[in-house]
Amino acid sequence: MMSLSTQHDDSDTQYVMLAKLDNARNVSNILKAIHFKETATLFASSLGIKVTVEDSKCVQANAFIQEGVFHQFGVTDEQITFKINLTVLLECLTIFGSTSMPGVSTSLKMCYAGYGCPLVLVLEEEGVLTDCTIKTLEPDEVLDFNFCSTNVINKIIMKSECLKEAFSELDMTSDILQILMSPDPPYFRLSTFGNAGSTHSDFPKDSDMVESFTCVQTQTNRYKISLLKPSVKALALSTRVSIRTDNRGFLSLQYMIKNEDGQVCFVEYFCAPDEDVDDEDS
Repeated sequence: MMSLSTQHDDSDTQYVMLAKLDNARNVSNILKAIHFKETATLFASSLGIKVTVEDSKCVQANAFIQEGVFHQFGVTDEQITFKINLTVLLECLTIFGSTSMPGVSTSLKMCYAGYGCPLVLVLEEEGVLTDCTIKTLEPDEVLDFNFCSTNVINKIIMKSECLKEAFSELDMTSDILQILMSPDPPYFRLSTFGNAGSTHSDFPKDSDMVESFTCVQTQTNRYKISLLKPSVKALALSTRVSIRTDNRGFLSLQYMIKNEDGQVCFVEYFCAPDEDVDDEDS
């Protein structure tokens, strides 16, 4: 039996967006990495799909699923945008169970016929077909963090395992995480200030775990741990992470995630610095 991703259906021409792939987990795993709120905004263009989740106007997560991840991908409009219930979308993508038998994957066809229409998913596993129809909503204006590379002051690229270890040791009784990035020692330091006092994790720039270190000036910024916690999901899936700060102290965490077929997707978190810190404290 041909999988959904290779079947052609004449009715496919009625859709403004059509995406097919052999393994639905390649999409569901990436979306789980940004699932910290119920709704998300989906953008589709010829480059692929971007899904954005926001919270409190202080943090934004973007999952990028490039066109090349799909076996077939097409959009007829320049850009398609709608809001969707991410919790429901993930439940549908994992309807056959999130962990299938070894060697067994769920193929997926995603269709969208245009403004006001639902997102239709057709999933097939071992000859069993399931259709899901998810209501789409009017998209909200998403935040523009105005984070551009020309304003980036400091940038570190490191292997994720190193940061995973550091994050697992953070004192979660602390409200904030302080990040120091500097051309001079200690170079890169994570600090928390919790019930047990101050704790610091230092990363030397010549560590085997640090792949690239570009720090122009010393910057110390504080971020609410509650806002950074959701990004740990993406960190757990990733192999590399790029940590950047701009001239306003805004933080970008970009995670490189390899899917089961070895293709690379990216998840990026933007976080605004904590403004509740007293000047003398900072």
